[in-house]
Order: sequence, then C-alpha cells, then structure tokens
Amino acid sequence: MTEIDKITSQLLVLPAEMRAELAEILIQSLDEKEDDDVRMAWLLEIQRRDHQIRSGKAVTKSADVVLKEARAQLRCTE
Repeated sequence: MTEIDKITSQLLVLPAEMRAELAEILIQSLDEKEDDDVRMAWLLEIQRRDHQIRSGKAVTKSADVVLKEARAQLRCTE
C-alpha cells in the first residue's frame, strides 16, 4: 500500500463536511502558483476597460438587460 493509499483510506472515514473542507484547501494550494505575467495582463486589461467605461467610450448595458438577453439566448439553444 502506497503512502497516498494510506492517507486516502484515513481521510475517507472523515465526515463529508470535513472532506469537502480538505478538498477546498488542497485545490486552493494548487492555485497558489499564480503566473505573474498573467496577473499583470489581467490588471492591465481591467485598467483599460475601467478607463473606457469612465471616459464614456465603452457601451455598457445594465445587469438586468444582460441577464434578459442571456436567458433569451439560452431558451433558443434548448
């Protein structure tokens, strides 16, 4: 039996809520290695879009309109 098998068998006896919490912790630990280039690219894109909205260059829609349009499109694809 491998070390992973031993750990897995021990953890599977935990209550579902505890296993879910552990799963979340493990998944978050995988996401910690964030690529600095990707992070910087997203920050620049956010700033660019914010500038467009504040300057009036971007055409925006209210959340109500966007949701209504999305729901209409989803009904057409069924």
